[in-house]
Amino acid sequence: MSDPTAPDPTAPDPTASGPSVPGPTASGPTAPAPTASGPSVPGPTAFGPTTPHPAAPRPAARNPTTPRPTVAVVGAGPVGLTAALVLARSGVPVTLLETTDAPATASRASTFHPSTLDLLDELGVAAALGRRGRTVDRVQWRDLDGVVHAELDYSLLAGHTGHPYRLHVEQSVLTPLLLAELAATGLADIRFGATVTEADDTGDGVRLRTEDAAGRGATTRHPYVVAADGSRSRLRELAGLPGTADEYPDYALRVITETPLDDLVPGLAPLAYVRDRRASYSALGMPDHWRLIFRIPRGVARDAVLAPDAVRARVEQALPGAPGRAVRVADAHTYRLARFLLPRYRAGRVLFAGDAAHLTSTAGGLNMNCGIHDAVETGRALAAVLRGDPADEAPLDAALARRRSVVETAVVPRSEARTAGLGDTAELADRLASSRRTAEDPRSATDYLLKASLLDVAPRPLKGDAHADLVSQAHR
Repeated sequence: MSDPTAPDPTAPDPTASGPSVPGPTASGPTAPAPTASGPSVPGPTAFGPTTPHPAAPRPAARNPTTPRPTVAVVGAGPVGLTAALVLARSGVPVTLLETTDAPATASRASTFHPSTLDLLDELGVAAALGRRGRTVDRVQWRDLDGVVHAELDYSLLAGHTGHPYRLHVEQSVLTPLLLAELAATGLADIRFGATVTEADDTGDGVRLRTEDAAGRGATTRHPYVVAADGSRSRLRELAGLPGTADEYPDYALRVITETPLDDLVPGLAPLAYVRDRRASYSALGMPDHWRLIFRIPRGVARDAVLAPDAVRARVEQALPGAPGRAVRVADAHTYRLARFLLPRYRAGRVLFAGDAAHLTSTAGGLNMNCGIHDAVETGRALAAVLRGDPADEAPLDAALARRRSVVETAVVPRSEARTAGLGDTAELADRLASSRRTAEDPRSATDYLLKASLLDVAPRPLKGDAHADLVSQAHR
């Protein structure tokens, strides 16, 4: 049984960054041609100050015959692809830069909340994603004896979202869908196998130096760069920004089984929080397997936790009796749990989104969803600035500040609340009682699901005139 603790399997590809010579998948207009001279080696202030900076001048009105400036998006995970697609759909040419040779296929994030599905629907990929996933219509809290203490039905969200359910599906299913939509815009230069090696803020843009796998270099210039290159962001490093995460006192053990647990455990919901003084864990039903996620104190050796006999014993404790004995363990691995938040989501003309800007506990499945929301809101605001709609960058800075505030005031506290009190018998009982009270009151239940789904803090889909204007901008 493997222990992929480095890198964190729940985080986007940590090396996802970089431009290079266009590869065979390049489509749409190309970025400026490579030049013989690269940018100067960036120091800690390569992107300029990270404190508030003077607003950039309003972009001049665009002559229809003048080539549009190309925004670089670094990282081809869900966040980078979403940002690139939002920009391209707004008529902004993009160069998508990704270190790896193809989109990642490893098991990573797998939860899509209603707020995110609404935005993906606007981008034209939600229906195809839904066909590949498992619809979660309810969430429950239960104990090891099979007693269901509380259950909330996602139908309470009808009227608040076009997708009153949660979807369980691997993020690797989403990325090809976004990539195909991006290529179809005709405004994307898609470069895999390209790594950012240098970056230099020129005052009116960013000059990037990149290398391909053969070491061939290229220099491109962009008015802005969106850094969606993961938890080990190269752009963040080049900017001299902090990147050390604070680890939680626990790490996670994820056990994968292809045994259909809902056939073995009567009434088991596809999202179940098992809360019991003897053992607590989360159970997630995926399209073709189940995941059991346990919290393990950091002082417990991972090798001991991953020993086959130890995994078997934990599964049989989590599913007492015949169900536990019937489970076939397909895989077990651990991953770290950490928290990180950039002081500011921009450094000069480089804008940060997703894991490059923040990490949270995986509880609640919020971090990737929040990253996709970053991409949508940042992409919309940046497209408006490049069109010259606002008089300055104030709306862009406001969007970035809002995205950071959402993580600080909503995402982190809500994620941490999911697992609070698991090691305290008295607090565990209080939390189960609180869940029962929430389930018994429709208003409280709806409020819980709204917040658990980030519907109260996510950007909303554009509708009516706003959406029509966005489409028209893309065809001017």
